[in-house]
Amino acid sequence: MRAIKFTSWRDGGFFIGFLNDYPDYLTQGTSKEELTENLKDLLVDLESGQVPYIHKVEELLVA
Repeated sequence: MRAIKFTSWRDGGFFIGFLNDYPDYLTQGTSKEELTENLKDLLVDLESGQVPYIHKVEELLVA
């Protein structure tokens, strides 16, 4: 098991969110629980190579 950070907000009747490592890929749900399940599914898709040209946030260490 690992911890994945995500950002979410409520917009009308929906919870919208994205995985912090992949901010270009939004998903939504009618409840927070549905949103987190959709985020898990999205992570599987992104890490499996099913989504082409994935944009990912990374960290660069500079001396």
